[in-house]
Amino acid sequence: MEKTKLSIISQIKNHFNDAREKNYPYNRVDFSVRKEIVPQVLLYLKDVMGFKHLSHISCVDWLEDNEFELVFIVWSPADKIKVFVHTRLDREHPVMDNLDMIWRHAHTYEREMREMFGIQFTGLDAPEEFLLEDWQGPPPMRRDFDTETYAAETYWERPGREDAQDVRETIEKRTGEVLPDFAKNYKR
Repeated sequence: MEKTKLSIISQIKNHFNDAREKNYPYNRVDFSVRKEIVPQVLLYLKDVMGFKHLSHISCVDWLEDNEFELVFIVWSPADKIKVFVHTRLDREHPVMDNLDMIWRHAHTYEREMREMFGIQFTGLDAPEEFLLEDWQGPPPMRRDFDTETYAAETYWERPGREDAQDVRETIEKRTGEVLPDFAKNYKR
């Protein structure tokens, strides 16, 4: 039986009373839920409603609200409908349950968000280092991370970098490609 978006909304709201929905055009429905019930919602979507594929997990840094928003995107191949499950975490102590027991590949997304945003996933069994080798700085995808200052302190002023060249100039010389005006005015 093919599910409609309205039947999905009805089923989720019946099982998870405080889920707030937003019905988008075409094949998308969004739900906002408390972080404590995210695992139950995702398990229900997968096992009961046929949303077999976890397409993505993303993170939005709402610096002004002192929160992170995790967005879980699941897909029903049979019904061709996407469901986005949103939840908010405290930015100062971001903690979320590990979800790789529902979809094994959630493990990769969780490791990335732990490293890039500083979100801890309780029960996540994985080495700390994932993408950033020997990283000593703060999580670099947080909006308050100052990339320019970090790069200047870490890479340009280190001993042994006195002969560092601007890669754009090197590419321009090698390829003959002319840099656009906006790139020529960039100062490191």
